[in-house]
Amino acid sequence: MTELSYLAAASDLSSVGTPTLWALTIAGVVLLLVLDFLVTRKPHEVSMREAIGWSAFYVALPLAFGGWVWSRYGSEQGVQYLTGYLVEKSLSVDNLFVFMLLLAAFAVPAVLAQRVLLYGIAGALVLRAVFIALGAAALQTLDFAFLLFAIILIATAVKLLRDALAGHQQEVDINKMRSVKLLRKIMPVVDEYHGARMTVRQGAKRALTPFALVVVAVLATDVVFAVDSVPAVYGITEDPYLVFATNAFALLGLRALYFVLHAALSRLVHLSYGLAIILAFIGLKLGLHWAHGIWPSVPQIPTLASLGVIIGVLAVVTVTSLRATRGDTPEQREVVTERH
Repeated sequence: MTELSYLAAASDLSSVGTPTLWALTIAGVVLLLVLDFLVTRKPHEVSMREAIGWSAFYVALPLAFGGWVWSRYGSEQGVQYLTGYLVEKSLSVDNLFVFMLLLAAFAVPAVLAQRVLLYGIAGALVLRAVFIALGAAALQTLDFAFLLFAIILIATAVKLLRDALAGHQQEVDINKMRSVKLLRKIMPVVDEYHGARMTVRQGAKRALTPFALVVVAVLATDVVFAVDSVPAVYGITEDPYLVFATNAFALLGLRALYFVLHAALSRLVHLSYGLAIILAFIGLKLGLHWAHGIWPSVPQIPTLASLGVIIGVLAVVTVTSLRATRGDTPEQREVVTERH
């Protein structure tokens, strides 16, 4: 196949998403977001019972949707959806780890934590939608889009590995964050939280609250994660609808999952290594897919094999993490720097 014919083939992305299905899905996502905002409208500490209940709902819902995709469109799309969902859920746990660091660094009161997380989730959904559209456009117009995605994922994997070895992912200095520096130049910032209010009146002027700073910091991290996650799921499926569905379902349950996994997150000390392996593997898969389009003799990695590799890597790093932190006290596992 010549590069020209490969470009023509890539420009016709097949998708199970009809206009009606897209409309229903987007409406469902918006409805669930509104429901979450209503649930968190009154700040309160989240009990483990509440967190587990919502987490169970947000696990059952995407799995049920995956069953519907499987029965409606066949096993190939079903496996693609489930594999993509697993990849996005794994990356979302890394999101949670960073959120945990930010919430601790900004000394966010427990009653406000879930509202901060919800702003982060809403922002992440918008950014993922933008990046998914850009990714689909790239696949339709650029014959080297798969190669570009592969390079992005492999570069991200290398950075994750280097940061994990250096321990950089364990430090958050809010005074060095660019978003915080910029906001402090624009407006004054008060020291105390005032509930979920973004601004308060300080004399004759308006001032930002620490709540506004942490929300902006969380939204800034969403951009970085969107750059990683969208190419990763495009490495599993080229269907923009399935890419959006996997991202949406993986993100919607993060608010509740945070409180379920909060204590366990500090024990997943090898998660970054696992994610680096997964991203590098998907990058390799994308690179082979690109090369196969030009040279048909180049082998491709089946989606089912990808699912097996991803599950295997996550299982191994979870077991090794739990063994590495067995017997440690919470103080020994503390990974968040104190707020200055």
